[in-house]
Amino acid sequence: MNKLSRNILNALVVIALLGMSVLDANAGDDKRRGTAGASQLLVPVTARNASLGASTTGGLAGMNGLEAIYSNPAGLAVNTGTSAIFSRMNYVADIGVSFFGIGQNFGNNNLAFTVTTWDFGDIPLQTESAPEISSVTFTSTFMTVGLTYARTFTDRISAGATLKLVNESIDDVTASAIAIDAGMTYVVGESGLRLGVALKNIGTQMQYGGVGLTRRVQLRDQATSASANALQLENEGVELPSLLNFGVSYTREMGAGAVVTVLGNFRSNSFDQDQYSGGVELGLFDVLYLRGGLDIVSDNDLSFFDGTNFGAGLDLDLSGTRLQIDYALRSTNYFDNVNMITAAISL
Repeated sequence: MNKLSRNILNALVVIALLGMSVLDANAGDDKRRGTAGASQLLVPVTARNASLGASTTGGLAGMNGLEAIYSNPAGLAVNTGTSAIFSRMNYVADIGVSFFGIGQNFGNNNLAFTVTTWDFGDIPLQTESAPEISSVTFTSTFMTVGLTYARTFTDRISAGATLKLVNESIDDVTASAIAIDAGMTYVVGESGLRLGVALKNIGTQMQYGGVGLTRRVQLRDQATSASANALQLENEGVELPSLLNFGVSYTREMGAGAVVTVLGNFRSNSFDQDQYSGGVELGLFDVLYLRGGLDIVSDNDLSFFDGTNFGAGLDLDLSGTRLQIDYALRSTNYFDNVNMITAAISL
């Protein structure tokens, strides 16, 4: 191993140690559960990620770099040209989630721009003075915009980082935050083994503001004929759901055109219970892929997902243009199952 490789591996260890220090020993503590905001950042938004239990931190041979960004921004380094991706998810309670990304390779460097939006539809407006449901509605939108840079240092080592702008708007109230993801991947020679570590959602607090937090009231010592005063409600702000991912994947050719990849991941959550996940992908003739994944937490009753995930995909070579179409299903306990489809193209 040359000096550069040793330095990169040392940096990998530093990221892991930094992540553990940032998340501190309270990760998974019951007292911190539910106290973070922007929980939509924890939801996988592409079909391959979802079907494999979001276990792609270590990387996966043949994976589009744009979908790898969710687990580990270093995964973008697998892109070799121009790529684009679009994903649509039918989430619970008729919530629609769209994800779009475009990436470009520049030699050993890669850049990508991604946008994730959540559409909640028209929501009936209910207030203190008019609590009954009527035809009056309001809208709510969550949006996350990301700019990712990844670099390939050697044929084994890649690193990347994502700068994200997180925005939430609910009627006439909005909140914004800035977050950073950083990670590295390491390919262990020709063994088919890949390792990865990623620190995610480290940033500023989400703090709501806007005219929706303004109330007109009369003070107790004012005359009843006096004009009402405009008071602004203060919002304390909430932390982002920071986490640390450790991932591993192993790929092995089985013969007769079959390739099997086994993945594992440990996610240390700063504001929720820790999560173990794994997945298996079976590739047939580099065209058809079948996938399954499992999420394991200490108390599954705290989630409406039952932990099982399934999916399938096609990888087509169209005269030098690579088209990937993937489907995923996430099983739930109390709602309709979550379905998503992803289409990616690489030139």
